[in-house]
Amino acid sequence: MHHVLLLGAGTMGSVHARSYAAMENVTLVGIVEVRKEKAEELGLGVPVFGSYEEAMASLPRVDIVDVCLPTYMHKTYVKKAANDGKHVICEKPLARHLADAREMIDYCKEKNVKLFVGHVLRFFPEYEKSRALVHKGEIGDVAVARTFRGGIFPTAWNDWYADHQNSGGLVLDMIIHDFDFLRWSFGDVERVYAKSLLGRGFARMDYALVTLRFKSGMIAHVEGSWAHEGFAMKMELAGKSGIINYDSSQEKPLIAVSRAKQQGVGGVAVPESPLNENPYFRELKHFIHCIETGGDSLVTAEDAYKAMEIALAAIKSIETGEVVTLS
Repeated sequence: MHHVLLLGAGTMGSVHARSYAAMENVTLVGIVEVRKEKAEELGLGVPVFGSYEEAMASLPRVDIVDVCLPTYMHKTYVKKAANDGKHVICEKPLARHLADAREMIDYCKEKNVKLFVGHVLRFFPEYEKSRALVHKGEIGDVAVARTFRGGIFPTAWNDWYADHQNSGGLVLDMIIHDFDFLRWSFGDVERVYAKSLLGRGFARMDYALVTLRFKSGMIAHVEGSWAHEGFAMKMELAGKSGIINYDSSQEKPLIAVSRAKQQGVGGVAVPESPLNENPYFRELKHFIHCIETGGDSLVTAEDAYKAMEIALAAIKSIETGEVVTLS
């Protein structure tokens, strides 16, 4: 039985808490939350603590610390947990700055604890299936990819998302999901160019369009918006012999179409239904399994670092108006 201490009961903390409550081999032994009523609203009957130190002093056993705090607080608490010899699960992005992310990765290695980062898109069945189809060559070599992720401007404790210096905005916080998926599917990125509304005075709205050129020569256009009512994510992967199209707002969200070869015959649409199991549950279950077996995670801390590298290059491009080349 794995004993988990959860830090934060905001949106992601609540999702993680409910996932742990549904697992047979995990006990959620405590939640650290300064707004204790937020944790108590979950109705899980779990002790709530006002600080990490109070929780560690009070709980007889903690095996894993799950960090679901604002991005700028990740380094502090990942290092605290590692210093106490606890395995760490940390929500994405790993940190606000690359130097902090590297320090966290190295510190966890030094303390011989595992560090997992919540890039959950890899556990969405639609994205898993799309990548599998690409790698099987079902649509041929992919030349262009387009993704979109959008919703309303998020609100949170102390409105920290609105502080770009602490959150990194939608590029680092939200469309980093797409950066990670695209790199997972198509390899490393070579160049980044981006535009956004950052600094243009639109209150509680943001938008960004990022163009990625991969080392393979493939191009991806990644679009993000915090100016939409309701949440949606979309993806189109265009290969030499077919297209994969995903739109979360559609009744049949994932369709793969093969181009007929010089016969004038319409393509065959193959819908793929999402699984019933929550992707966040699948992600956390996978992390727990890796701890049990000592196996490698589907998403490593180095993958999280690379996704950050792309996101921060995009932010630099937005700020400078220049193309950014990754080393």
